[in-house]
Order: sequence, then C-alpha cells, then structure tokens
Amino acid sequence: MPLFNVRVYGILIDCNKRILVTDEFIRGNYFTKFPGGGLEFGEGTRDCLKREFKEEANLDVEIGKHIYTTDFFQISAFNNKDQILSIYYFAHANEPINLITQTSAFNFQPHQIADANGECELFRWIDWNDLNENSVSLPIDKVVVKLLKERKMFIE
Repeated sequence: MPLFNVRVYGILIDCNKRILVTDEFIRGNYFTKFPGGGLEFGEGTRDCLKREFKEEANLDVEIGKHIYTTDFFQISAFNNKDQILSIYYFAHANEPINLITQTSAFNFQPHQIADANGECELFRWIDWNDLNENSVSLPIDKVVVKLLKERKMFIE
C-alpha cells in the first residue's frame, strides 16, 4: 500500500548570506540537501523542524515564513512505495551558530562511509551567489532553490 512521507526542511541563512546544507551519505548514496527530516506522528510541521535542527545541529531555531510545499508527485528516493510531501520554511537561529562545517562537498572521513548501509551527515555553507539548482541533489530541493533565487528570497 502506498504511503505519504512528510518531510520538513529549513532554509537557514547566516549574516554572510550563506545557506546551510547537509552533505549526507545514506545507504551507499551521496546527497546534498537542506537540513530537516521526517514528520513524526502527533507533531506539527514547525515543531518537527525545530526538533530536527536540535537533533542534527544542536541548534535552537525559530521557524519563520513558509516558503514552499510540494505541488507535484514525487516518489521517494529510498523506496518506490512512498510519495514524498516536503514543506519548507525559513529558520532563524536563536543562538550563535557554532556548527562544525566543511568547506567542500562530501568531505567524509573513510570510517564515516565504510559501512555501505550506514548513514553520515556533515554540514556545509553555500554562499548565496554560488547557490543554484545543481547545489542540491533532491528534485524538490531544486525547485526550492529556483524559487529562492527567482524571488531573491535570501531575506525573509
């Protein structure tokens, strides 16, 4: 039976007009995407995103303006039984951002990707001027990048 998989992502922009992304190794594949994750039962979308930022980045964020909700059919990149519904918001840090970040994509240490069935995540900033649809891997993220750039939405 097909299922819906609801994902919630945040666009976090720092004072230098850089956008936070995650480079991820998931079951042998590499992806660059926006921070966020899956909605849990009983959770609202904004609460989900706050939880995801806290879990993944140990960062307390305030959730801002809604940017986009998927308006086309998208099958999951991980199984062909789930339809993905992604919701994007601006996120604002409530504290100084003290993340360990990488300067190049997929800068994993060998032990982080040794298990082909494992998962690993690293953070990286992309300068607003360098951000384009090829900066991210997932189809819905590409739509969001296009919207951000067309509308010059680097400031809410």
